[in-house]
Amino acid sequence: MASVSLLPSKKNEVVKRPTARAIGPLATLPLFFKLEGSHVLVAGGTKAAAWKAELLVAAGAQVQLYAESLSAEFQTLMNSDALLEHIHWHRHKWTSLAFKDAVVAVADIENDDEVQAFCRAGRAFGVPVNVIDKPQHCVFRFGSIVNRSPVVIGISSDGSSPILAQAIRRRIETLIPPSLSDWARIAQDLRGQVSRHLRSKQQRRMFWERFSDLAFTSVPGVGAAGKLFADCRQQVSGIPPQSGHVTLVGAGPGDAEFLTLKAVRALQAADVILYDDLVSDEVLELARREAKRMLVGKRGGRKSCRQEDINAMMIKLAKAGKNVVRLKSGDAMVFGRAGEEITCLQDEGIAVSTIPGITAAAAMAASLGISLTHRDHARSVRFVTGHCRKGTLPDDLDWRAIADPLATTIFYMGRGTADQIAETLVAKGLDSSTPVVACAALSRPSEKIWHGSLGDLGAGVRALDQNEPILIGVGAVFGLGQKLGNAESPNTENASSGQL
Repeated sequence: MASVSLLPSKKNEVVKRPTARAIGPLATLPLFFKLEGSHVLVAGGTKAAAWKAELLVAAGAQVQLYAESLSAEFQTLMNSDALLEHIHWHRHKWTSLAFKDAVVAVADIENDDEVQAFCRAGRAFGVPVNVIDKPQHCVFRFGSIVNRSPVVIGISSDGSSPILAQAIRRRIETLIPPSLSDWARIAQDLRGQVSRHLRSKQQRRMFWERFSDLAFTSVPGVGAAGKLFADCRQQVSGIPPQSGHVTLVGAGPGDAEFLTLKAVRALQAADVILYDDLVSDEVLELARREAKRMLVGKRGGRKSCRQEDINAMMIKLAKAGKNVVRLKSGDAMVFGRAGEEITCLQDEGIAVSTIPGITAAAAMAASLGISLTHRDHARSVRFVTGHCRKGTLPDDLDWRAIADPLATTIFYMGRGTADQIAETLVAKGLDSSTPVVACAALSRPSEKIWHGSLGDLGAGVRALDQNEPILIGVGAVFGLGQKLGNAESPNTENASSGQL
């Protein structure tokens, strides 16, 4: 995988990742057993054994249960008509003969001598054993499971932290759509037809890659399998692929955890990602490893990729059948030139969709712990551009309305015009003592926030890192930040013109 820059230069830069090394040491080897109709030995009638028995039955096993008595949980399990025919209760303790014909064996045993005997019997019959809560005696272990059967994901921490494994499972659960089960079943139905009609390895790979993209971005409708099979036949006939798709994705302010689930899925289904200069490396790391990454950044006062070139690149890639993600910092629809991109794509007949992201103003409010529309201080909130196409302060704005003391105003891209913003607002009637904040690198480790008054705004902005994106907030609500002690964060220090 290579990362390519489209910024103007004598030669496009190509930055290659280091060559992948051989797989590192594994604490355990993940294996998946087919247990349909197989005998599985379960020793003990406890609550923990009941959970394992239910899991084994879900995998199609015939559970041979050895226990003199059952816990309430196990008894409830036995009373279920759906499970009763899969659990055969032997009302006595296990014996070595119970291992005969067993595929695996599970026990909940406290007595150390009995544990040792159970493990010896397992070795004698060549049956892998698991003793619940005794990892030193386990040949195999039960991991946390993400169930999208026939897709099943197992997670193991090698017994070091079951809670960690569960936390990992919860995170994966949010990324894997429930409809993946339906797509996986369709894949089972299609596999034979695809193998017969697509003879070359390349054709089959292209088909399954498109199939996988659909599985993570849509829910299969009626006739989905037939449509995909028709696509398969189209490949064989040599018909050129249909146009691809462009998705405008909001990458948020920087912290990868601010991405929406839909944004992550789009990144993981992309063929090509055209990303802005402000998109963080952490966000890009969530993309599909095979996706081609192309930097098309635009930053004030720096060399930039022309918008016309970005538009042309999206059109070219989409017409080649690629799934293109146009990744923009913040929200794609807030000062992101999205309108121009959508129009040019639609004019070319290319399908385009948008996934919203967290805009910088929302990230600033979260970082400060302040409501931008606090009912005691603001009646409205405005997002205003801090410069026009010429790089100067916009002169076609209603500055008298913006100077409303009962409004919260957020200026984007106002680093170079901060002094003019303050002077213009004061000239239009806003008090120079109005609270303001200036924020750099919001939600990133290098985040800095300056608190002060409108009259000192220019000096406050200059006190921040000039290499980071700046956001300016003006309004009475920002006085609350100082009252609440937000200026005492780890990234603050005293400054003569305010608080940093």
